[in-house]
Amino acid sequence: MKIISRTLVLLLIVLALARPQWGARWQEASTEGLDIVIAVDVSKSMLAEDVLPSRLERCKLALGDFLKKLKGDRIALVAFSGAAFIQCPLTSDYSGFRLALSDLDADIIPREGTSIAEAIEEGLKAFEANNPSSRVLIVITDGEDHQGRLKTALLKAKEMKVKIFPIGIGTVEGELIKLTDERGESYYLKDKSGNVVKSRLNETVLREIAQDSGGVYVTANAIEFGLDYLFEKKISQLQKVKTNEKMEKVYIERFQIPLALAILLLCFEPCLREAKDES
Repeated sequence: MKIISRTLVLLLIVLALARPQWGARWQEASTEGLDIVIAVDVSKSMLAEDVLPSRLERCKLALGDFLKKLKGDRIALVAFSGAAFIQCPLTSDYSGFRLALSDLDADIIPREGTSIAEAIEEGLKAFEANNPSSRVLIVITDGEDHQGRLKTALLKAKEMKVKIFPIGIGTVEGELIKLTDERGESYYLKDKSGNVVKSRLNETVLREIAQDSGGVYVTANAIEFGLDYLFEKKISQLQKVKTNEKMEKVYIERFQIPLALAILLLCFEPCLREAKDES
């Protein structure tokens, strides 16, 4: 009897550790996070290789790593050059965002030039009206704004209480912009006068954007892009709100039943020994 009892206790404990479940109930599930819109410059100047492998490719690699830090935060992607559009709406589906990110290239927008104002305005459209707090807009660019209208865009960002965190990529010394033609041959971008174009990082514009919007400006380089610093020291400190509410089916844990039976058998084991002794 003693061996049988202990075998049953062991089996019941194993069953309890397996955490059997049956039956279910519905409960409200919600996640807390930030709404983060990232606007990426895809103009020809982002092909400059003063940051390897190029400004644009370095940006895409850094954003891929950045996704690993997000937990419950929603993220959107805006592409811009002379115009801007939402490449990926706000989502917590990071795999979907990664696919949209991989599609970014310097030919995705036919309108040439760089309009940071367009990027800000389109980025503001990506936010939802029912989430007035914890809104962050990250603008990644070399800062060469050719279109103007920044003041109007910044005023709108203030009204919507959106903090803008510009990341400047490139070097102040600048670099020539290497392109490839249809035959696969390389050449350097030239302006209308036939002069070779050298793209330089314009930090002045980006610092003004950060100051006017209550954000922070950082400079990206080949070693440290700046996204980790912004997220850990600044963005993650902002107030989080509920970003997703839904009814979730939760299965009921039943491990207590075999565990209780195992304890009960252990309590009765001395009685089993006494019965054996009396016989």
